[in-house]
This record gives sequence, structure tokens and C-alpha cells, in this order.
Amino acid sequence: MESFASNKLPFLSLFWLVFLSPLVCCQLYYNFYDSTCPNLTGIVRYNVLSAMAKDARIAASLLRLHFHDCFVLGCDASVLLDDTDTLKGEKNALPNKNSLRGFELIDTIKANLEKACPSTVSCADILTLAAREAVYLSRGPFWSVPLGRRDGTTASESEANNLPSPFEPLENITAKFISKGLEKKDVAILSGAHTFGFAQCFTFKPRLFDFGGSGKSDPALDESVVESLKKVCPNQADSDTNLAPLDPVTTNTFDNSYYKNIVNKSGLLQSDQALLGDTATASLVNNYSKWPILFFRDFAVSIEKMGRLGALTGQQGQIRANCRAVN
Repeated sequence: MESFASNKLPFLSLFWLVFLSPLVCCQLYYNFYDSTCPNLTGIVRYNVLSAMAKDARIAASLLRLHFHDCFVLGCDASVLLDDTDTLKGEKNALPNKNSLRGFELIDTIKANLEKACPSTVSCADILTLAAREAVYLSRGPFWSVPLGRRDGTTASESEANNLPSPFEPLENITAKFISKGLEKKDVAILSGAHTFGFAQCFTFKPRLFDFGGSGKSDPALDESVVESLKKVCPNQADSDTNLAPLDPVTTNTFDNSYYKNIVNKSGLLQSDQALLGDTATASLVNNYSKWPILFFRDFAVSIEKMGRLGALTGQQGQIRANCRAVN
């Protein structure tokens, strides 16, 4: 991936920086750490950029980690907690086990911040900022992140097991978004995160070999795409954890190719292709496939909104010394 270290902020990023920068939002503040940890953003960005130089896939993993955190108990870094004798964490929930990545990078960022500004920055804020940097450094939009989250002291494996799944119908996924305070349009917008990263074969293999119990491939998936994916994911159990790019064209770039793929019948996950089956989401898919600037604008708004879900502020929660354990 080309380094952003020597590049100036793209014009679009400057636009969003100005456009999405009110001073306060919902007890979270855009200038929360200005005096207590002024180098926060620089430290997070440097560490994310360094990690991406070694493993471009980590960018998509950080964004996914943020999503899986916010949808369970809110954006409180509960997803980072390890199991203990008295606490059952979320890492071993079915949607998370053997698939979530980036924990070591969050640990590194936390350690560096503890040196720069001890006992100041929450793990929840670190994860939220790291997700923004992952998108931005992958050529995606920049948005201002309201800060001041505090870390939770509990976790929920049962809620993590109920995360939106690529095997569910769109109606179920939409209902889960709405139950969190989001809207149907946020489903179509935030699903655009599948414009980079990889998926394990088991998440889409039924579309290749036995769609709906038919013994055939999904007719909504282009035949040439089916044949190409069968080489990566042959019809045998030991291929279930093989990886295929969610977007084979610009795999490590955050752009609007995800929507172009859906329109061209090459969306990898069934839940992605299902967006064309609903009038409201289909309209968004078609618009975003044509206008990347529109997708960037709406994604910045939706992800910032998601980042406020269930945020602990004030005297709630704590500032963990170790992101993996309650103080």
C-alpha cells in the first residue's frame, strides 16, 4: 500500500474535517484530549500506518473490531477484554472467534499513550480513533471523532453471538441495526466497509455450491466470479478458513468498488447482494456505485453515529490501564 506519510491531506479529507467538526456531541467532545494528551491523534496514526506497512489487511480488521465493539454493550471496548475466572469476554463468541484481529496493535497504541499521557486515554477512544485512521490511511474519508468515552467493566458473549451475520436475511440485519438506534440506510452505508479486507470461505461457500439447498450456485452471483471463487474455496471442509478478498479489484483501498461489485453481480457475501432486493437500499447502492463522494460523505456520518452508541462518559466506567483487563 502506498504510504501517506509524505502526502498532504486530500482535498476531500479537508472538506470533511471542516464539515463534520462541531465542538461537542452527546457528552463527547471533539477537543476532549487537547490539553491532557495533545499528541493523541499523531500517536494513533503513526502506529496504524506502521502496522499497515507490514500488513495492509490490518486496516479492515480495525474497522471490523470497532463495529463488533459498538454493537455489543456500546462503544466501551468490551470486545478487547480477555476471559477471566469472573468475566466471560466476547472474543470466543462465534462471530469473533478466529476472525477478529488487531488486538496486539491496540495494545501497542495503548502502551505508547501510557508513556505520553498516563491513565488518560480510554481503550474505547483508542479503538474508535484507530478505526478512523484505518479508513483514512486506506484512501477513505476523514471525519472528526468525538472523544471522551470510558471503558466498560463487563462484556457479553451472548450479545456478541447475536451480531449481524452474512447468513441472515436483510430484514433481520436491519432489525438489529434499528434496535441499536441506527436506521435502514445505515445498513447500506456501513456495509460499504466491505470495500476492503477479506472474508473466510465458510461465510459465502453456500453461494458457490448449494445455494438455498438447490445444489447449484447463487444465480445472483456472476458465473465467472463463481468459477474464480471455487478455486480459492473448493467444496471441502479444509477450505472453510481460506481467505478471499471482499473486493478483488481494489482489495486494500477504501473506495466505492463495493457498490460497483454489487451492481455487477459480484458482491461476495449474500447479505451484500441482498441490498439490491430492497427498494430503499438498492437506491443507495446504485447512487454510491456512481458517486464515491456521496458514499464518503454518508459513511463519515454513519460511522460517527455508530461510534456514539452506548458510550460511557463522565464518571461511568473507567480508564483501563490494560485494554485486555478491567482495573
